[in-house]
Amino acid sequence: MEIKNIKAAAEAVLFACAEPLPVERLAEVLSLTMEETEQVIRDLEGRYRGEESGLQLIHLNDAVQLCTKPVYGDFIRAILEVKRNAPLSQAALEVLAVVAYNQPVTKAFVEQIRGVDCSGVMTSLVNKGLIEEKGRLELPGRPLLYGTTPDFLRCMGVSALEELPRPVQPQEENDLEEDGGQEE
Repeated sequence: MEIKNIKAAAEAVLFACAEPLPVERLAEVLSLTMEETEQVIRDLEGRYRGEESGLQLIHLNDAVQLCTKPVYGDFIRAILEVKRNAPLSQAALEVLAVVAYNQPVTKAFVEQIRGVDCSGVMTSLVNKGLIEEKGRLELPGRPLLYGTTPDFLRCMGVSALEELPRPVQPQEENDLEEDGGQEE
């Protein structure tokens, strides 16, 4: 198959997938090497980067997904009659931060950090697809372990957890207060 047709095939496969597709799986389906597949992905990214395209190719860890550009979200919601999700509560954001920066974690760990019951908030975050069960801890009772999902990465606008902002350490907070909030 010539390269033009391979790009079209890759585009069709990515369009048809509702979930992020591992690059390795895309290479397998297209019968390409990883290097050739990465080049096809770069070429498609270049095509979608232009202002005239409503699509973009995003990276989520070792996977890629074809999706619409955020700027066109209002038009898409209007045509699909999708209601805006309510923003996350402060409690939900705190639980997400604890899970994202310490995963995999148990509900008890999150509750210990926050000092309050987190059952309802964690259930809500699981239902929204932002956190998920990642297994069980090898302790009596075998408590569930939780971690973030690719949807969490997409919502945060990052392709990997390493891209999240570094949390401010307590000593750094004291230094900022002493400096009047100015970083050096």
